[in-house]
Amino acid sequence: MTNTQADIPPPAVSPPARLSGSSTGGADARSGFMFAVAAYTMWGLLPIYLKALAGIDVLEVLAHRIFWSAPFGAALLTLRGQWPQVRAAVADRRVLMMLAVAALAIATNWLIYVWSVSASRVLEASLGYYINPLMYVATGVFILGEKMRRMQIIAVALAGTGVLVLTLGAGVFPWVSLTLAALFTTYGYIRKTTDVGALPGLFIEVTLLSPIALFYLLWAMNAGEAVFLSGGQGGPPAGGAATDALLIVAGPITVIPLMLFALAARRLTLTTLGFIQYIGPTLQFILGIWYGEAFTVFHGICFGLIWIALAVFSVDAARANRAAKKLRAAG
Repeated sequence: MTNTQADIPPPAVSPPARLSGSSTGGADARSGFMFAVAAYTMWGLLPIYLKALAGIDVLEVLAHRIFWSAPFGAALLTLRGQWPQVRAAVADRRVLMMLAVAALAIATNWLIYVWSVSASRVLEASLGYYINPLMYVATGVFILGEKMRRMQIIAVALAGTGVLVLTLGAGVFPWVSLTLAALFTTYGYIRKTTDVGALPGLFIEVTLLSPIALFYLLWAMNAGEAVFLSGGQGGPPAGGAATDALLIVAGPITVIPLMLFALAARRLTLTTLGFIQYIGPTLQFILGIWYGEAFTVFHGICFGLIWIALAVFSVDAARANRAAKKLRAAG
């Protein structure tokens, strides 16, 4: 089973053992690699799109992202013949309930992410997605009762030290980073343990949220507070056709990378996906610097420690993967 992101999909680097999946190799590996790179690149460049909507209320941007994802997702479900999966998921009360909880987690994640970009805190957002794989380890320890390997302990300690340095040195607690990571870990955990595919699951989630999004949009338009269809001239945030089009394409921008990720996850190993996934936060990091966000020496120490932690973590994941393959072969 594969699943998604948000603005990034659930980390693929050695999640807790009971959450990990498998993928096929062979001739599909090359296409899987291209799908994965395309998906993570789109997620990494998402701040450019959100910056184009700067000045529009973040709730309106979020509402459009939810609302327009539903019809676009429905079109893709039709093309891929996945409606039976949707019907099966909706008919299962437990699956539907879990997707409702996942929908709340991912919507909150999206809201904070959109706000962070509009508030020029892209660096903090990228830090959150760097931390995300390590939070998966914490999920395994505190929720599933798993034991951490020595290298995992070292990686988590390095990352924790980095966050502490940033908090004490810069005097700013990175709540954006930690909240994004925690929400996305929650979302990923639910989706990994819920029997539904990536695209059908996302479609159900946005469909559950769409009435709320539509109600908000209608209320904002009636109150004269919405930019969409306001008839303004020029680009965002003044309104007009260009702005309306940008808001509508929030649907494809949300769904397309998810579909690419789902295709990649079926063709690549978790370890390979794990290395590729860092394209997303790395591009966000570069964009944050490009946009001129503050980057102090304490930011440098924090990011440096977390990058070292991720290197240690990734090497450990690759070794564990090879050991598991040897055991399976021996068995």
